[in-house]
Amino acid sequence: MTRALAFILATLFVSRAAAMVGDAPVIGASGLGRHVVMLVGSRGSFCSGTALARDLVLSAVHCLPNGASYKLVDFSGGEPQLKSILRIERHPAFTQRGMTTHRGTADVALVKLAAPLPASIVPAALGPSDLTVQVGDAFTIVGYGITRHGDPRSGGKLRQARLVATGRPDSMDVRLTDPATRNERPGRGACTGDSGGPVFADIGGRAMVAGVISWTTGPKYTAGCGGITGITPLARYHGWIVETARKLGTALP
Repeated sequence: MTRALAFILATLFVSRAAAMVGDAPVIGASGLGRHVVMLVGSRGSFCSGTALARDLVLSAVHCLPNGASYKLVDFSGGEPQLKSILRIERHPAFTQRGMTTHRGTADVALVKLAAPLPASIVPAALGPSDLTVQVGDAFTIVGYGITRHGDPRSGGKLRQARLVATGRPDSMDVRLTDPATRNERPGRGACTGDSGGPVFADIGGRAMVAGVISWTTGPKYTAGCGGITGITPLARYHGWIVETARKLGTALP
């Protein structure tokens, strides 16, 4: 392992990006985990992402700000290796204020890779452009994030949690919570390192990517994780994703 890689892997859990708390189970690179990758930044940040094609990854804009360089972490060979990124396309309608105020924004980015993903990573299916969300609808989130808020050593393994929609879902902002705790006490949810990771919906018996993890709160909208997981639903941005992928030389089914 190079010194640069060792440094990044040693520091990736001090990121400010939004990890999987509340005893969410480890799933490894199987099941839904086979669609998910880790992205790291030159400033010590790390996030999750979803393979949409062999050379294309979906993530969140706030995970990939301008002014830093980024790599994909390949775990397929046992010892992690950094893989080059060719280009990043960020949705032009994204605003930092929209995300930090939890009002919803176009927190959607596409990452074009310089080389195909390892065979262990399988592209996920993008959900339909007409998908709507109702209170109580169930989703599964997956990510590499930390399991204990404030403990940077607790992350780095793929975990998943099944959450349900709450509040007033719309085409820009959907809020998920643990159905066992309902934002009243700490439960399962995303946290540092899960940002950019996939939100899967069961559509006709098939798991499809319906959203991107964007932000979190603690119980009762306090600071932290384990209360609300804010996601950016993808139906509104479906056309941009497909068209931008085409411009990057990747045709999505």
